[in-house]
Amino acid sequence: MKGVTIGMILGLVLGIAGTALCVDPIVEAARHRNERLLLQQRLLQAGGSDRFEDYVMCTGGASINPRIPTDAVWLLDYRGGKLLGTIIDRSIGKIIGWAELDLPTEFGIPPKQNVHFLMTTGTIAQGQAALYVAETNSGKFGVYTLGPDPNTGQGMIIRRHDLTTFRKKPA
Repeated sequence: MKGVTIGMILGLVLGIAGTALCVDPIVEAARHRNERLLLQQRLLQAGGSDRFEDYVMCTGGASINPRIPTDAVWLLDYRGGKLLGTIIDRSIGKIIGWAELDLPTEFGIPPKQNVHFLMTTGTIAQGQAALYVAETNSGKFGVYTLGPDPNTGQGMIIRRHDLTTFRKKPA
C-alpha cells in the first residue's frame, strides 16, 4: 500500500512537471501561428488604384464579417457619372452585385458640366476602408464606405459619411 501511494504521488508530481514544461511551447506555437495568419491576411488584401480613359478603379477593405477580411472594389465611371462599388465573396470567388451612386446628383453638379474626379481609399478601422472622392471644379469632397444593405439584408449599399467643400467657389 505504501508503494502504491508513493507511485501515485510520484506520478502526480511528474505529470504536473511535464505539463508545466509543455504548456509554454504550446502557447508559443499558438502565438506564432496567429502571427502567421495575420501576416497572410495582410498579404492577401488588395490595394491600389488604376485609371483608363474614363474609368478609375481602386480597392480597399470592407468589413462585412469581422472574422473574414473582404475586399471592396470601387469603380468610377465618368461616362455614366456613376460611382460603383462591390464586394468579392471569398468563399465562392464571386462578386456580390454592384451598388451605385449618381455622382453629379450627389455633388450637385449640373448636367453636361466638365468634371474632374479624384478618388482613393484609406483605412479607417481594421478591415474597413473609406473611399475619398474629390471633384476639383466644384471643390467638393465626399467620404464613403461600402457595406451590406441594412434594409434588405442582401446586396451592398454605398454610405455617405460626409460631403463638404475643400475650397470656396470663385467669386
